Amino acid sequence: MPKIKIIGNDKEILYSKEETLLEILLREDFFIDNPCNGKGTCGKCRVKVMEGDIEEPTVTEKKLISENDLKNGIRLSCLVKPDKDISVELFQKEGAHKVLTTGYTPKFDFNIDLKKIPVYIEKPSLKNQTPLEEQFKNATGVNKSISIDNLINIEYSEGEYTAVIYDDKIIGIESGNTTDKIFGLAVDIGTTTVVCELVDMNTGKQLANSSMINAQKHFGLDVLTRITYEIENPEDGIKKLQTAIVDSINDMIEDVCKKAGIEKKYIYEISVGANSTMMHMLLGISTKTIGKAPYAPIFTSSKNILASEIGIKISKKGRLYCLPSVSSYIGADIVAGAYVCDLQHRKGNVLFIDIGTNGEIVLSKAGKLLSCSCAAGPALEGMNISSGMRASEGAIEDIEIINGSVNIKTIGNRSPVGICGSGILAAVRELVKSGIIKKEGAFIKKDKLSETDFRYSLIQMNGKKREFIVCDKSTSEQNNHENEKILITQGDIRQVQLAKGAILSGFLALLRKAGISMSELDKVMIAGQFGAHLPADSLTGTGILPEEVGDKLEYVGNSSKAGAYMALMSSKVKKEMEELAINMDYMELGAIEDYERLFSDCLIFPEIQDIVPINLLKGEING
Repeated sequence: MPKIKIIGNDKEILYSKEETLLEILLREDFFIDNPCNGKGTCGKCRVKVMEGDIEEPTVTEKKLISENDLKNGIRLSCLVKPDKDISVELFQKEGAHKVLTTGYTPKFDFNIDLKKIPVYIEKPSLKNQTPLEEQFKNATGVNKSISIDNLINIEYSEGEYTAVIYDDKIIGIESGNTTDKIFGLAVDIGTTTVVCELVDMNTGKQLANSSMINAQKHFGLDVLTRITYEIENPEDGIKKLQTAIVDSINDMIEDVCKKAGIEKKYIYEISVGANSTMMHMLLGISTKTIGKAPYAPIFTSSKNILASEIGIKISKKGRLYCLPSVSSYIGADIVAGAYVCDLQHRKGNVLFIDIGTNGEIVLSKAGKLLSCSCAAGPALEGMNISSGMRASEGAIEDIEIINGSVNIKTIGNRSPVGICGSGILAAVRELVKSGIIKKEGAFIKKDKLSETDFRYSLIQMNGKKREFIVCDKSTSEQNNHENEKILITQGDIRQVQLAKGAILSGFLALLRKAGISMSELDKVMIAGQFGAHLPADSLTGTGILPEEVGDKLEYVGNSSKAGAYMALMSSKVKKEMEELAINMDYMELGAIEDYERLFSDCLIFPEIQDIVPINLLKGEING
């Protein structure tokens, strides 16, 4: 079999000639950014072929890679099918990611589903031959039979034991008094990130947390791409997607147990908040119907199963509780957020929004809940952007244009590698403010600017295309091609525009449906990983949210994990969340009259007056 040598790595990979280079590298667990899941559309999976013959570049590669880069061996790994021995240099490194693990959690009463009762077993004798099982039943007041698997390997001897009780059944028997060891996990599974928090269920204290990028990234960065993977791989697609997330959870369990110094056999419950697609994939249930009209899920109700049924490694009888959803695109993460924010009991008009690949919005009108979901796309998380990346070290997260200079801030204060979601929004905000892009989203024409205009030097021409120069990245450790500049292209602006149009139109459609004016809106609550890093001026300055709500914003953080924690600690919360999900109405935006017109109107960027000196603007912004 032919082999691949990775430069800087001693490993040599044997491979099948039918595989793409991307498939080979991912299989061997090398990090390769591939937002489009190998479809050849994003241009992110670049590698450099150092030695060996490979096929000529495809038409797609010639479009996405410069001629000079192609001459230097730069190729898209998803479009290369090697058939001989080759040596490859990888440019990308997976840096430490910025993951939101905290969020607002209201006060509530603890009322866990599981309890432990200490039991002293008397030594059997000729006079007292009470069966072990009966002694446990007498001591605990539980009259139901104990399952055989709990009686196996239990010695009938005098001493202290602990009965583990769930749903009025003894589900476990432990040697000694272990009543102080009742632990649980609150888990938030997002499309991009996964967060796991270890909780002492006796006290509610949060002991340790762990987070990571969702391992399903190998199958695409958004839910639709992953659904497509399932459809295209009918034999094992569902299983591979499930295994990826289950393995991630097991890795995080090991991590939090090590941090807290506990044994995972004492973890008895996991409570999970996730969007509908992720919840289906976690349970190994097909998502095909979610990805095509009429976008119907297989289930929306809560699920309570043995964690071991899907391979999660905690206590043998540990439970997995999956929070309820509303629809295909209003998942358990949004139900959790609505509950955490107490939307069902609000007296005024409150809007809750989770901004990400999908923009999920819930409007509470005096406690009556109406929801919608809008396909924002991955641009707001840094994907489908020419220099875009996840929110990891080296990502530009904020930009300001001051006195003609572009000031940037990177995650970890590292050399700039690319630009993440908060950075791309900040960039667009500044481009709008400075008049570099017009309200329709087009760049102003450079040839109509005076060379003394500060904007002149910030725009470069790529043929006939205009591009905004963010910064130089020649010092970056991850500069993987000759283009040493981080740029914002017209295509990037369009991606942000589409996301903005989707979210704002959903926002306005809900208000219209409820008969509420903008002035009657009391509060806008921003939730989620991405939203937490967006200042008000980025949201309103780009027009994602109307300027009128700028002083009404409240950030609640990771409300999905907060809701999972509350459900973990209270059977009452579980029941109330299930009721909330049933009572939340869902509105399909595509079915609204004149929605296309509303969406089109929402694409327009806000007009900012008097930001650029009038002498610079005259006759130029309209050029």
